[in-house]
Amino acid sequence: MSAPFQFKEFSVEQEHCAMKVGTDGVLLGAWTTIKSGSALDIGTGTGLIALMLAQRSQNLIIDAIDIEKSAYFQAEININKSKWNSRIAVHHSSLQSFYPNKIFDTIISNPPFFVKSYQPPQNERAIARHNEQLSFEDLIIHVVRLLKPDGIFSLILPMNEAVDFICNAFSQGLFLNRKCEVKPNLTKATKRILLEFSKTKPNTVIEESLTIETEKRHYYTEDYKKLTGNFYLKL
Repeated sequence: MSAPFQFKEFSVEQEHCAMKVGTDGVLLGAWTTIKSGSALDIGTGTGLIALMLAQRSQNLIIDAIDIEKSAYFQAEININKSKWNSRIAVHHSSLQSFYPNKIFDTIISNPPFFVKSYQPPQNERAIARHNEQLSFEDLIIHVVRLLKPDGIFSLILPMNEAVDFICNAFSQGLFLNRKCEVKPNLTKATKRILLEFSKTKPNTVIEESLTIETEKRHYYTEDYKKLTGNFYLKL
């Protein structure tokens, strides 16, 4: 049994969920631009990102979806225990079959990845961490369908998947507005990249970088503390 992941404003139980609370989700939930109005969290897992969005924007109405049943149940538990439960609706649904009666100002996803890597046996964790059930092409097509003309779409990817995703997004009319390359510590190369898209081509792409830890494990950089400090109980 995993212990609750304690934040300042909420805790996240992880007992039955295939996707554990991790740094990728925390980074994305803290970094993304939020437009007021409505938001969609694709592949919500434990509900972490939906909860972070609710904490950051007090009037935001959020829909969170997940195809994996135990993740859906876990997200419902976590969100129902939070003080923002009236603003977050959880749906047991694939993105491909999700047809709400609205489109969204903000869409965010910590998506399945490891497209080019060897796939382990198909258990819940494998489904959560691979894109067999949600390809990047499908993700882009349905984000375009569900995003308002002036909306924002954000996600986090392994660095080696970024170029293909950006090219695929461009071909479907999503333009990169902002990106942040993330290094795990001061001695390692960039492993993740945060990307933000819109349907409007920007004059310039905002380029950022972030390092999570210093030379010592669990000793965090000032930039990481500044970005995520409003969420952790202790950092």
